[in-house]
Amino acid sequence: MKKRKFCYANGKIGRIPLFIGFFCLSANFYGVSNVREPLHANVQQQYKTVRGIVIDNLGEPVIGANVVEKGTTNGTVTDMNGSFSLEVSPKAILEFSFIGYITQDVPVKGNEINITLKEDTQTLEEVVVTGFGLAQKKATLTGAISSVGADELSHSVASTASTALAGKIAGINFRQPDGRPGASTSLQIRNMGTPLYVIDGTIMDEGQFNNIDFNDIETISILKDASAAIYGVRAANGVVVVNTKKGKRNTKNTVGLNMYYGWQSPTKFAKPADAMTYISHYVQSQTVQGQPYTYDKAAYAKWEQGTEKGYVPFDWYDYIWKTSPQYYVSANVSGGSDKVNYYFSVGHLNQDAIIQNYGGFRRTNAQMNIEAQINKRFKVGASMNGRIETRVNPGVPGEDDYWTAIFATYRNLPTKRPFANDNPNYPQMTSTDKSTNFAILNYERSGKYQEDWRVIQLNANAEYEVIDGLKIKALVGYFLANQNLNNHEYTYKLYKYDEKTDTYSEDTPNCNWNPWRERRVGYNQEVTSNIQASYNKKIEKHTLAAIVGMEASKRITPSSWLHSIPVSNSINLIDFETMDTYNDRGDNPEARIGYLGRINYDYANKYLLELSARYDGSWKFPPHHRWGFFPSASAGWRISEETFFRDSKISGVIEDLKIRASYGLVGDDNVSGYSAFDYLGGYTYKNGGSVIDGQYVIGSVARGIPVRTLSWIKARILDVGFDAAFLHNRLTATFDYFRRVRTGLPASRYDVLIPSEVGFSLPKENLESDVHTGIDLSVRWTDHVDDFHYSVGGNMTYARRYLWDRYKPRYSNSWDKYRNTNEHRFDQIYWGYKSDGQFQSWEEIANWPINNDGHGNTTLRPGDIKYQDVNGDGVINDLDKRPIGYSTSGDFNPILSYGLNFSASWKGFDVSMDFTGSALSSYFPNYENKLPFHDGGNSPQYMMDDSWHLSDIWDANSELIPGKYPMFLLGNSSHSNYWDSDFWVKKVRYIKLKNFEIGYNLPRTWLEKAWMQSCRVYVAGQNLFTLSNIPGTDPEVIKDSGLVTPTTRIINIGLNVRF
Repeated sequence: MKKRKFCYANGKIGRIPLFIGFFCLSANFYGVSNVREPLHANVQQQYKTVRGIVIDNLGEPVIGANVVEKGTTNGTVTDMNGSFSLEVSPKAILEFSFIGYITQDVPVKGNEINITLKEDTQTLEEVVVTGFGLAQKKATLTGAISSVGADELSHSVASTASTALAGKIAGINFRQPDGRPGASTSLQIRNMGTPLYVIDGTIMDEGQFNNIDFNDIETISILKDASAAIYGVRAANGVVVVNTKKGKRNTKNTVGLNMYYGWQSPTKFAKPADAMTYISHYVQSQTVQGQPYTYDKAAYAKWEQGTEKGYVPFDWYDYIWKTSPQYYVSANVSGGSDKVNYYFSVGHLNQDAIIQNYGGFRRTNAQMNIEAQINKRFKVGASMNGRIETRVNPGVPGEDDYWTAIFATYRNLPTKRPFANDNPNYPQMTSTDKSTNFAILNYERSGKYQEDWRVIQLNANAEYEVIDGLKIKALVGYFLANQNLNNHEYTYKLYKYDEKTDTYSEDTPNCNWNPWRERRVGYNQEVTSNIQASYNKKIEKHTLAAIVGMEASKRITPSSWLHSIPVSNSINLIDFETMDTYNDRGDNPEARIGYLGRINYDYANKYLLELSARYDGSWKFPPHHRWGFFPSASAGWRISEETFFRDSKISGVIEDLKIRASYGLVGDDNVSGYSAFDYLGGYTYKNGGSVIDGQYVIGSVARGIPVRTLSWIKARILDVGFDAAFLHNRLTATFDYFRRVRTGLPASRYDVLIPSEVGFSLPKENLESDVHTGIDLSVRWTDHVDDFHYSVGGNMTYARRYLWDRYKPRYSNSWDKYRNTNEHRFDQIYWGYKSDGQFQSWEEIANWPINNDGHGNTTLRPGDIKYQDVNGDGVINDLDKRPIGYSTSGDFNPILSYGLNFSASWKGFDVSMDFTGSALSSYFPNYENKLPFHDGGNSPQYMMDDSWHLSDIWDANSELIPGKYPMFLLGNSSHSNYWDSDFWVKKVRYIKLKNFEIGYNLPRTWLEKAWMQSCRVYVAGQNLFTLSNIPGTDPEVIKDSGLVTPTTRIINIGLNVRF
């Protein structure tokens, strides 16, 4: 490579080839001194030639990267292959830099240096997608918009995009309440509800976002404030904007392979008590309560020995749960010429259930993006995102097939075995519920459930630049999601064994004689389009950007469901003769249209202003309430660009400081208690029926009063925040305060009465309101020490809902108002008793002045829970209840969510860790997780081990051994011990190692013979450990019994290769 001279201008290096050197009157004129020319052999011997290759984190060559000998003007740039060659002094330090990447200094220790540049995700030049296909530099944003890139997402081994996103970005409250295969994480922007998802410019649903292969995602932007108003209807809860990878112009064809294989196991699930723990507490209960023994001393001894036939314990946890595999493999091709860029990928994920022989989740994704510059002004593009996904498990009776298997872990006693006489051909009754014997929950005995989705999203776009700065764009999208659900639940038999005759007989009352065969076929189809015209103009220090556009969508969701009663388990086909139900759901059409406009102005990148408006129409509402106008405005001031700031000493510490604020009105047509076309009168067909003149006539019922007084919910969103960068952009921080006031929440007028004989009630109106308020913030430190590069960051979101204006609240007395008011008060308040320790002795109970149990303390024992008599009336009752926690009813995530992120690299090694956590939420244990021997089943081992118990289980008067929990007593579930109180209700606090990954990039010299650009091996984990104040249960779980698939602990071994 020819040597080039460089000049410094405004701190940036400009590349000037020698053939235009006549513009330089002298080297010193351009600040170039001591330019080394190898004119003499004795001079040349003082220097050596260093060669190398510069690549990015994906292994692609970085073209045009600056390579400069630090402290001099001696430098060069990389070529099309990322290669460079430069003569330097023996002890030189080379500085590698490129726009959008972190500058790296590397000491010269040999004749070859190969370097990987890390993306600078915090740079002020970073471009952030702000909505509707528009993008702005991060420095000029006036809205509350956060973003995360492919690099940060790629360190997750989750099966869904929502789980990969959790904890990585401020403004997101999250919870994963279920860990079954393919399960997603509940994401809410500032706890405001389910957000709107936009993928490559097209509005999509939550399922499409969750099941996109997140390795195909380039960036995710979160629109948290009134900046979401540009999406109008459905954007009141914020917007998640996804852009997939598209390849780069003027880059070589690159083939990438990504694969991993791993193992999953339950993170935190309370194991049921083993046989001897269960039996000893059962015997103890019968001793205390004076009941006949189920297990006498002779039987107890046999169970304790555990070897005699009929007395061998059984571990249902090990029988049901397992460590299961998962694997993922994907391939992609990307690149581009000077006119075309493209990205193609295909990936497959297979995730087994952590329940034995229970199937799992399979998904195959395909992604295609291609863009072509037809001429200087005309550009076209097309994209395709498709997937095939399958969920399969045994055809278990009941609504939730996974729950039944988990329920069996506790309902089956450790003294019961799955097969009569241990003969695998004869499953037996193992509990009071015939469906809980896990031996029948398999494909051979209970059938098969399978749900398939085939989904495709097609987009075509075009852009034409009419004149410089004026562009017209159009995007057309077509979405189709086809569902095919088949469920066949077999009949099955349970058996009894007669030891005397050595025969087996049917346990007829407990056999399942109810066959079930169902099929659902349907599809979701949506056609979308948007057209926009944008104009950008810069005149000296003034920059103006404007856009106007129109967006329209139409969606239909036809489906049909049928049920039959098959004559045999072996007959899977559905015949007309066996059908008893067929329901056609119809098209259920939806249509929306919106017109929008937005203007951005900035002066010298210092004074920033944005105005936007949207005029939306929704098919839901009556014609005179169908349209809504939703404006917003935001402004920003980059104080750091002011002369007085630059001239001050503080500018040496604070590089960038921007204050911003936004306020806007956003509409929402997702009105609860209201269905499309409720504004029409008429009758609902197929509602009951009767026999008239010997013939059955299908009934109809009046639809009720037409709802013509209900329209949009309106959200007014205020956001005030700042962005700052310190110490040469090594430390960055963002802070936002927000407040959303929603008006027009539906409610009915209770003081307007209509006769009950009419069969319907008053329609709802836009009468009430609520408030969401809180803060979110993020901080990150990025730096390097020689070859060691590291980044440490954290983010936090506090978001709480208040119930605000209610329709004419009324109360019977002051207590009723205090206890039940829901006006101008925190939502999610849970009321219960405040505990005051536990009774330690019979004497303490006898002298206790408060009626603690509602029965004059006659039911109390040492170890039972004491309650505070808050109102001092000597009786524990509802008047003593106070707020003790946060309600989990409804669609609520924790009020406080946070994430901690760490990454580092040294030479070829890299490591990354993501911690997630939450606070200000509650967990309410109940049923198996609280009540002793619930419904004849088992209880958690940890509770029995730490409960009050007798030193001699056969002697009721023996010494009592204290424990954390009250003594386990049969039939005691209604006792005062189990009232709702803060003894049981826990305010959840946890921190979880969500993601951990350590990798090694093989040296390039090893790979050249295999034509590889890069090869990285890694070990990754998810949910590796959790620190929590919730015993026995995953802290993200909501279900009170704890009987839910916990989040899984995953360990993967993976490989990334690029050719």
